[in-house]
Amino acid sequence: MVKENTPYIYLDHAASSWPKPPEVVKAVTDAIQHHTANPGRGSHRMALEASRIIFEARKEVAGLLGVRNPNDIAFTANTTEALNLAIKGIVKEGDHVICTSVEHNSVRRPLEYLRRTKNVQVSYIRTDAYGQLEVKEVEKACQANTSLIVCTHSSNLLGSILPVADIAEVCKRRGIRLLVDAAQTLGAYPVHAGRLGADMIAFPGHKGLLGPQGTGGLYISPELLLEPLLHGGTGSQSEAVDQPTVRPDRYEAGTQNVVGLAGLRAGAAYVRSVGVENIHRHDMELTQSLMAGLLEIEGVAVLGPKIGQTKTGIVSFLIEGVDSAQAAFQLDREFGIAVRAGFHCTPLAHETMGTGQTGAIRASVGYSTTTEETRALLEAVAHIARTYRLK
Repeated sequence: MVKENTPYIYLDHAASSWPKPPEVVKAVTDAIQHHTANPGRGSHRMALEASRIIFEARKEVAGLLGVRNPNDIAFTANTTEALNLAIKGIVKEGDHVICTSVEHNSVRRPLEYLRRTKNVQVSYIRTDAYGQLEVKEVEKACQANTSLIVCTHSSNLLGSILPVADIAEVCKRRGIRLLVDAAQTLGAYPVHAGRLGADMIAFPGHKGLLGPQGTGGLYISPELLLEPLLHGGTGSQSEAVDQPTVRPDRYEAGTQNVVGLAGLRAGAAYVRSVGVENIHRHDMELTQSLMAGLLEIEGVAVLGPKIGQTKTGIVSFLIEGVDSAQAAFQLDREFGIAVRAGFHCTPLAHETMGTGQTGAIRASVGYSTTTEETRALLEAVAHIARTYRLK
């Protein structure tokens, strides 16, 4: 067991970032103490302040995405809701959709639902063993009724960066919309809507943006008018029978998470002050040294891109003869190190990597992660691998 007072090493940033910057904690505390009126539902001071907090959060996220109009950002509870809004808001009965073999279940499950209920066709384009995608295979899969291509910006299992901008060129030539899942990139890797050529970008607030859980959103191109996922009160056009067409109200029915979005605003502002490029450089240095160290341990195999290839702060690996869940349990209980094991809500990616039966151990770094912490993981993995090898 971990000795008392041993510092906890958190290497699960791909799931949720921790610890949050002090600015985020302060913003959440201040909001819950002073600004929990309903935004847009009154003209009194507290309601107006709540509205201001949300608008400023929208501005911060828009700035990171290179989006001119903050109202093109619709806030949701998480990336999953944003992806559902995007997919179900644009795909119609009989359409064809293309996505990759490393997509999260937040993409796969909505698409399979539409396949069952709306006669939607779905094509999955396989990546190679390093999580790389051939754009020509995407273009070959296009059909006359293809309405949408969905592509993760970075695999949540492998950390590989997919060629989104090149896929956008295919979409542009063929009049197809492009949805990008930026769950692993926004805040940790450059994500610019214009440069990527994306029509929609789904993102979380609680990962790279360092905000609280229960926050996220969807960038929606001004050219698009999606069918809303939810219908209800928006605080605007209350006399109308139908959902407003004005943004972002059309996509934000119900009382918003003012407290969470106050934290998201602070987290996004912190990221912008540090600089996304600096955060990515930090993550790359740690992941490259972590990969190199793991590869030196007998019986350990690393999944995904080779050393030197650009990636996000994710390193997934296997220890020969050790169940991934058992290894993660040992790392937590014996060494005080938090990682994630299993199938990471992306069984397609595991099938592609040949780990569909075993799953994998995933360590993921963040801006607060130190070299000492990754070294501690290497020492712990070496100990576990050696122990099982001698049994």
